[in-house]
Amino acid sequence: MAFAQLRDLIKEGSVRSANVAFQVAQLNKVLYRIFVDELRLGKGDVVRVSVDYEVKEGNIEWMFDTLKIEAFRRLSEDEVAEVLNKVRMNVKSIMEAVVAYSINLLGETEDGDLVYIMKLGDRDVGAFIVTPVNNELVFVKKGAALEPTPMVVEKLRIDCDGLSIEEALSQNISKFTSNARYVSFSDAVKIIELVKRRVGVEYKVERLEEFEE
Repeated sequence: MAFAQLRDLIKEGSVRSANVAFQVAQLNKVLYRIFVDELRLGKGDVVRVSVDYEVKEGNIEWMFDTLKIEAFRRLSEDEVAEVLNKVRMNVKSIMEAVVAYSINLLGETEDGDLVYIMKLGDRDVGAFIVTPVNNELVFVKKGAALEPTPMVVEKLRIDCDGLSIEEALSQNISKFTSNARYVSFSDAVKIIELVKRRVGVEYKVERLEEFEE
């Protein structure tokens, strides 16, 4: 929706598409906190979201005091309002916080690469493939995650500094989001499918339904 509304500004160069993608991803982090962590919405629950924004010096600024949510489930207006007020007071810290991914080794490819899955809580939300160079260095070749917003990461260097590969990856998880390219849900799914297929795993998507804008 934001890309459609800002199409003319993007064409004339007043706003960069990469900036729009980043700010939409930041908004999605806030919405994820509301929908999943606070309201505990599940598959099949439908929501309608509206929020105003301003464009200042080529940057999008979300006006979170205008954020409105309708949840088409048996939630009282008071319950939704309470969550909204709680999240609004912490919007900056939510957007700046490192996403708390955990990682687990899924398997090793025939040529020695390692495939890891990314989890948020008990949900399998992504996967990436790693090439160990030596005891001190590994490269994340390619990977993707679906939550809290679809992203792709590739060609990422991780220094181990005496740690095991798993420890080094876990301690540098912030690099995944800070170096990510934000993409469509379907593009992220394709990367995850490709990565998991390297160790003979067929990927099956489990996700919340698309949120209405």
